[in-house]
Amino acid sequence: MSAGLHTISSEDLERLVAAALETAGTSAPNASSVARALVAAEIDGQAGHGLSRVASYVAQVRVGKVDGRAVPTCERTRTATLAIDAAHGFAYPALDLAVAQLPAVARETGVAAAGLRRSHHAGALGLVAERLADAGLVTLMFANTPSAMAPYGGKRALFGTNPIAFAAPRRDGPPIVIDLALSEVARGKILAAAQKGEAIPAGWALDMDGRPTPDPKAALAGTLLPSGGAKGAALALMVELLAAAITGAHFASEASAFLDDKGPPPATGQLIIAIDGGALGAGDGLADRVAVLADAIEAESGARVPGARRHALRAEARRIGLRVTPRVIKEIEALVVA
Repeated sequence: MSAGLHTISSEDLERLVAAALETAGTSAPNASSVARALVAAEIDGQAGHGLSRVASYVAQVRVGKVDGRAVPTCERTRTATLAIDAAHGFAYPALDLAVAQLPAVARETGVAAAGLRRSHHAGALGLVAERLADAGLVTLMFANTPSAMAPYGGKRALFGTNPIAFAAPRRDGPPIVIDLALSEVARGKILAAAQKGEAIPAGWALDMDGRPTPDPKAALAGTLLPSGGAKGAALALMVELLAAAITGAHFASEASAFLDDKGPPPATGQLIIAIDGGALGAGDGLADRVAVLADAIEAESGARVPGARRHALRAEARRIGLRVTPRVIKEIEALVVA
């Protein structure tokens, strides 16, 4: 074990996180759903969607910004569409509902979609897309988040970091999963630089006047730059329309922050599109075709299919548990007895 780190099984960590959420007033089923998602993200190296969220989630439940006892509902509005109301609760129970119901609809109709409204932070989208790929479906997912980026050439933050995810089943191997945000860098990296008093690369963010800045504090008061410049900003606009306009959710500029207990529920949205490849010409050979391309990529020296690191981390967690700083464990334990 690395010096200064505590090793804990994923099961014990899930129980601890769930206990903290239940102490704050979250129902047991919802607490379990949230805990599974946060621990899974932590295992995959997605710390920004993992244990770092526990304290803020607990604070939001306590003041009612998140309804910890919300029960998501699902309505089949058309033959191939599901409208899911997260009811100002955590996104994860609503996403579990989508994952449970989409496969049957997609196999019946070929292509199925689920739109979530009155939702919250959806965490690592790739984990959701991967679960549907495990069911044999090609999956696309879009989520909008509270405002962080300006439209290209603008100064006011109108878009979130607006992550997108994709997953496809692969024969004799784990699904191919792509999961990325549309900002050049995560806000957490800028916050960390500000806490350490370090400068940031000028290509990460703009200050309040729309100028590139190396000052992380000025960046936090300004806007993040989109990945790929104008192309990234255009994709962020696309996600706002897909995740919020279509679903009836708040736009990024209308949503309160995910990170604190101030303001009303964020009421953001997500859209999941699940495709049965057999309906579009691949027949039963979709996973084989995916494997052909994946194998060709892996045969290239220096190249890899996205997700190799994630699966290595999962294998390590199964073998020895998660390595977590004692401070993090103590902070979560304190929430259980608070």
